[in-house]
Amino acid sequence: MAVYKRGYQRYQGPIAGRWTRFMVLPRFAWKRLFQQRLIILLMVVAFIWPLLCAIFIYISNNSDLLKGFGPQFRDFIAVNGRFFLVFMNAQAFFAVFLGAMSGPGLIAPDVANNALLLYFSRPISRADYSLARLTTLFGMLSLITWVPGLLLFAMQAGMAEDPWLTEHWKIAPAIVAGFAVWILLVSMVALAGSAYARLRVVAGGIVLGFFFILSGASVMINGVFRSDWGWLLNPAWSTQTLWRALLGLDPQPGPGVAACALSLAIMILFLAFVLERKLRPVEVVS
Repeated sequence: MAVYKRGYQRYQGPIAGRWTRFMVLPRFAWKRLFQQRLIILLMVVAFIWPLLCAIFIYISNNSDLLKGFGPQFRDFIAVNGRFFLVFMNAQAFFAVFLGAMSGPGLIAPDVANNALLLYFSRPISRADYSLARLTTLFGMLSLITWVPGLLLFAMQAGMAEDPWLTEHWKIAPAIVAGFAVWILLVSMVALAGSAYARLRVVAGGIVLGFFFILSGASVMINGVFRSDWGWLLNPAWSTQTLWRALLGLDPQPGPGVAACALSLAIMILFLAFVLERKLRPVEVVS
């Protein structure tokens, strides 16, 4: 029978669920990322600080090793909100570099090779595509941020005396919420830079420049106008203020928590707008 005589027949086979279809992009992206030696090396280096923190927790809870030290030294090495703030600051630094290395390879090749037409010709929307790429980065950065943070919290809770968990239970949700905000910001910067620049090197430079250039610009604005409101342009400073509030620590001098949270929200919304404008299957230039 000739081909043109065959009528159209709808596919009658099994249909995968929406969640299964959605996880196709993150699953293959994770597989490709974990095949890159540089990313694996950076993740190994990022686990060194949590390992040192685990050793610190063991020493601080071992009374036999602290018999020769006074109470002031024991207070200095106490595991509390300050300890986890230092841990979060160190892991946030590694998260920026990991996002700069893994994020540009998620969207830039699709934009450069006009592959968005192939994606959007299938039952996947721009929102699904962006959320899948965001899930990829969120999973990668979670491995070096809140996951080891919760493990350290569980280790401290298991080794410390009973009053410690009752007094510091809020640290666990603070770790998750604080790192979730930072991961979302880093991921949106990486995705927006990857969609805007067609070259991975340029996209990675945009990620690093976003944090370091804004940090320097905030210092310059504060010096010129003799004000503290320039810190709102520094995403790291604003996040630091938010983390201190979540961990129950004394605030640092400058704008309050509400202003810093609003600043971070505006940055994320602006990056989402840039990402939405660049993720077009066909771009018409007038």
